[in-house]
Amino acid sequence: QVQLVESGGGLVQPGGSLRLSCAASGSIFRLYVMGWYRQAPGKQRELVARITSGGITNYADSVKGRFTISRDNAKSTVYLQMNNLKPEDTAVYYCNAYLGNEFWGQGTQVTVSS
Repeated sequence: QVQLVESGGGLVQPGGSLRLSCAASGSIFRLYVMGWYRQAPGKQRELVARITSGGITNYADSVKGRFTISRDNAKSTVYLQMNNLKPEDTAVYYCNAYLGNEFWGQGTQVTVSS
């Protein structure tokens, strides 16, 4: 069982930045594929970014060049640095851990608005 706790969401103006954090429990965090997903009102949950245990990353086309996913295995934490935020980035952002089984955090709201 893995527990995931997200933090760092909030309200930001267009063009601003936020950094999301996801702290994980468990001693084998380093083995998990970690991801960030988001869900906007009325839309399906979608993958934003993913990072493997070996540090390989992939991103949704809509966030490439603006968002960066990273992990600190010593702190059992995964981050999502979000720059040049746009109103269409507004959503609840969820942390995900996958290693055969799949675990989700409770989500953190990101609102991009002037």
